Amino acid sequence: MAHDHSSQTKTYGKAFAIGIGLNVAYVAVEITYGLIIDSSALLADAGHNASDVLSLIFAWFAMVVATKRPSQKYTFGLRRSTILVSILNALLLFGAAGVIGWEAWQKLFEPAEVAGTKVMIVAGIGVIINTVTALLFMKGQKDDLNIRGAFLHMAADAGVSVGVVIAGLLINTTGYNWIDPLTSFLILIVIVYGTWQLFIDSVNLALDAVPKDIDFGEVEHFLEARDEVSDVHDLHIWAMSTTENALSVHFVVTECNQDDFLKKLKHDLHEEFEIVHTTIQLERKGLDDSLEIK
Repeated sequence: MAHDHSSQTKTYGKAFAIGIGLNVAYVAVEITYGLIIDSSALLADAGHNASDVLSLIFAWFAMVVATKRPSQKYTFGLRRSTILVSILNALLLFGAAGVIGWEAWQKLFEPAEVAGTKVMIVAGIGVIINTVTALLFMKGQKDDLNIRGAFLHMAADAGVSVGVVIAGLLINTTGYNWIDPLTSFLILIVIVYGTWQLFIDSVNLALDAVPKDIDFGEVEHFLEARDEVSDVHDLHIWAMSTTENALSVHFVVTECNQDDFLKKLKHDLHEEFEIVHTTIQLERKGLDDSLEIK
């Protein structure tokens, strides 16, 4: 089944609005309490969460732009903006991971005391807000890299907040301040692991690689197995956006009802491989003429 960007915008527009609103409010709370209790950890986390709010805004903007109709200049529309934003989100996550790693490294040699119960309470609020926001994107992240970027941002934030709460409890119990930076490094590993795959997938799509959920050989065999086809060449499969796949191919065909053949073929490619845009050139066997059909 193909994905419709216009319906996705309607579905996830509300999710983006809720997520951005909740996280802006939480950043304000973190900054306020960070200044009141003089907690550098809360202020640093507020900066990290602010970058994630920005990433949500980018992702939402990309989804809206992707619904714009094609023009004479952008004949495919602006669908590929979703791919560019997924790369940007990955880079933002790497940047946030770098900040967390630098702060953790400094604290490893000069452990700072946790600012007490108030820090854990604020972090606990962050766990709730970021988990709720991540759940809003959980279903869509399986099919759309752009949504996956938003999901990973919020899931990473929830993990950071959980780490702050656990570290605070352990430090209050044991008195070992090095638990705080150690927890940060563990969280950092999780963030980088998830972000790396998002980054690789996004770059591959930007380079017109075959989408990872599609097996090129399987599609080729699927096309060659058609009774009307005697040869398949110039087969290309790429992503037009983070949700839409395209295919172009040349066929050498026998005598057949071209309309019925093309209609069924496009339907089957749609159902089997979620390829929604096809450009097919038919070359009649034994003849020099050809017909290109979209």
